Amino acid sequence: MSTELAAFSAELAAIVEKSAPSVVAVHARPRFPSSGVYWRPGVIVTAEHTIRREDDLTVTLPDGSNSAATLAGSDPGTDLAVLKAEFPAPLLKVAAASPVPGQIALTIGRSPDSGANATMGIISAVSGDWRTWRGGRLDRYIRLDLTLYPGSSGGAVVNIAGEIVGIATSALSRIAGVAIPSATIDRVVDQILSRGRVSRGYLGVGLQPVELPDHQKALIVLSLAPEGPAASAGLLLGDILVSLAGSPVADTEDIQNALESHPVGKPVEAGLVRGGVSQTIQITVGERPGRE
Repeated sequence: MSTELAAFSAELAAIVEKSAPSVVAVHARPRFPSSGVYWRPGVIVTAEHTIRREDDLTVTLPDGSNSAATLAGSDPGTDLAVLKAEFPAPLLKVAAASPVPGQIALTIGRSPDSGANATMGIISAVSGDWRTWRGGRLDRYIRLDLTLYPGSSGGAVVNIAGEIVGIATSALSRIAGVAIPSATIDRVVDQILSRGRVSRGYLGVGLQPVELPDHQKALIVLSLAPEGPAASAGLLLGDILVSLAGSPVADTEDIQNALESHPVGKPVEAGLVRGGVSQTIQITVGERPGRE
């Protein structure tokens, strides 16, 4: 038994040693740095909630030296920030298979004082795409059952093969730490590098669920942003929204799901009931203003 434990321990240490050269410490807030992962040549990803300033950013490299970094952009909805910094580092191999509950997971971060650090636990739950309380969409919900220290957010979450599953964050769930999946990171990085931000659809309307006489659930319009997309399209207070982009809407989550796949600046068909009469209007999707 002791031989097996020693072999397992050595295997874990080897995974950390192999992964650590791709992980940096990110200095962008008081007191505690966070961690970041060298995601593409010249590109580091970290947790957005740990970025408290936009200027004078530095990263501590695996050799202990510091390098200047610039903020390319961030997305509060998915808790991702993208930094640019030029230094040689290996890229972690992205896991080809989706994680499953019960698999061993390691979170690998970096501290400027102690160097690489690791915590071990398991993937405790996995499900399909998930909308965060901040309004962003993760391609997969991956809950972690392991300790996340103050500097762990932004660190690499790797499996027993040393492949990266995503990056760790403590900000998206009050229950446990979450791994932001690799597919989400790629999607957000692509948008930030090309546009400087992640665009999300916006109608400028306040809605509340209601039930119609035929027991169909819908959404009644309670408020409209002045000169917002919905108001400009002619939507009125008291209108009952029954569909968007051809899909029924019973709660605000349905609205967000419809807008997620609909380009900003393009018209979307909204089905509504006004004064007991069904009709449709075209609303040009706007871009959500400001931070989410």
